[in-house]
Amino acid sequence: MLLILKKLIFNSLFNFVLFLILMIGTQNSANKKIVNLIFSESVNLPVGFIVGISFIAGSLSGNFLNANLGKKE
Repeated sequence: MLLILKKLIFNSLFNFVLFLILMIGTQNSANKKIVNLIFSESVNLPVGFIVGISFIAGSLSGNFLNANLGKKE
């Protein structure tokens, strides 16, 4: 149980650092697009930010799913 908790904390911190780097890196991005949501549209967002957030969300959800389906002791 302790090992799973360590993995979740490490992955959460790693993805948070990636998010901070993404925020710093996309400040001067000129290419912006609108994301179509189910009920509305978002504001203009840089394309790199959209791709980065998708990567971070996939990394987090994959790790949490992997932690829940791991070996039960």
